[in-house]
Amino acid sequence: MAAAEEMYGLWQEYRKSGDPQVRDRLILTYAPLVKFVAGRVGASLPAHVDDQDLVSYGLLGLIGAIERFDPAREIKFETFAMARIRGAIIDELRSLDWVPRSVRTRARQIERAIAVLERELMRAPTDEEIAQKLGVTKDELEGSLSEIARTSVAALDELWSPSGSGDQIALIDTIEDGAGPNPESSLEQTEIREALAEAISGLPEREKLVVTLYYYEELTLREIGEVLGVTESRVSQLHTKAILRLKAHLAGVARAPIER
Repeated sequence: MAAAEEMYGLWQEYRKSGDPQVRDRLILTYAPLVKFVAGRVGASLPAHVDDQDLVSYGLLGLIGAIERFDPAREIKFETFAMARIRGAIIDELRSLDWVPRSVRTRARQIERAIAVLERELMRAPTDEEIAQKLGVTKDELEGSLSEIARTSVAALDELWSPSGSGDQIALIDTIEDGAGPNPESSLEQTEIREALAEAISGLPEREKLVVTLYYYEELTLREIGEVLGVTESRVSQLHTKAILRLKAHLAGVARAPIER
């Protein structure tokens, strides 16, 4: 990465002139961000999803971020850009609609079952209780979690609309700690940040640890497995279950009927 003074000069020059050559220099400078974000998103996707495709999608997000970024605002470009890179990747994946409808439906079923049980029990339900609510065995529930884990349906990178309408945000953006205040943060997102922190604190301990290590400490699922002494696939199940709990808690779908 170029020196801070040099980058400041580049940004000032680009803002004044809009010179495509200066923009290209900025793209080259920040291109490693695209590879990093693509790697993070790709870690939860099936093997047939090509990493280079993700990088291509993310590059469009980086270009858009460069064109819209105002260096005078009190936010680091990296923080500003990473959300847009990730959003561009997920938007493209959504447009391809490669996630089977059955997987999306099953994820919603589990979210809703968890939400209903949380209201009834006033605590996080166990696997056995979730399975019973769904009318399946614990093994079948674990199989569903493994299938959902192979998609982006259960990840904080997934875009989500707090009220079911209006602007969508990535849940992960509500827990990322930017450098200083973010002028783009809305009151709604601040409320989501607080609700998400509360929801994370209420997760079962192992699921809370997985979320903390993955999103805050940026460990891979394999590394988390080594910490917990379990397989990577088991960590993937724990991660999926944790995110479905969080989404159920935040979406407020407790009174929605469970699909069959």
